[in-house]
Amino acid sequence: MRTIRNVFWGLLALVSLLWLAAEPGVFQSASFFALRNAMVQYSGIVAIVCMSVAMILAARPRWPEARLGGLDKMYRLHKWLGIGALGFAVGHWLWANGPKWAVGWGLLERPQRGPRVAPDGWIAQAFSALRGTAEGVGEWAFYAAALLIVLALLKWLPYRQVFKTHRILAVSYLVLVFHSVVLTNLGYWTTPVGAVLAVLLAGGTWSAIVVLLRRAGLARRVEGTIAEMRYHPEMRALETRVALRGVWPGHKAGQFAFALADGAEGAHPFTIAS
Repeated sequence: MRTIRNVFWGLLALVSLLWLAAEPGVFQSASFFALRNAMVQYSGIVAIVCMSVAMILAARPRWPEARLGGLDKMYRLHKWLGIGALGFAVGHWLWANGPKWAVGWGLLERPQRGPRVAPDGWIAQAFSALRGTAEGVGEWAFYAAALLIVLALLKWLPYRQVFKTHRILAVSYLVLVFHSVVLTNLGYWTTPVGAVLAVLLAGGTWSAIVVLLRRAGLARRVEGTIAEMRYHPEMRALETRVALRGVWPGHKAGQFAFALADGAEGAHPFTIAS
């Protein structure tokens, strides 16, 4: 548990420090709207970083599993990252929309804009042309992702349905990658925070494709036959012993025992993966 906590808070701290290095004057912002623009960038970057790492873990890579203490610990970190992504995404949405609402209610005065300057360079021009599209699709992807994360956390639906709907998060993530690439401050990409963001977006994109193609952990699956089933009424759990037809990575050859909650029943033959 301590390892998971250290990794989670360490990631948030690292991204925050790298962003502060790219925005050293954020606390000397000349106006509220200058601060608001910086906070939109910060909250958006942390949210997509959390979601990217969570997506990478969803593809079940082997190298972090042993370092985190097992697949169950890796999924626990995945859950924490989902909560972090949701929290920072909500903050990002509020920073982006709250000031607009305040202007409409007469609580804030709209800042005076100077003459519009044409973007310098073809990349900046392309991103500027895509800005409206990225904002629109990103907002709807945020709504979809937030709903799916909340449903998974509240456990209102049976696990089987949550497992199926949770895969849609990969689609929302890919849309949010487009949103992030277009709307992230162009100057960040030449800084350390931009380099970290680029690597995680690339890894998250690859992982999202793996998840959508249902290839996560496919190379490590091993077939087995249910050898014994024992129901424990006091715990409402079904203990199932599976005889493996080969060596399962992460466990010795032979039999593998686990419990299914709420009396769920297994199938014959059975397939498991590390």
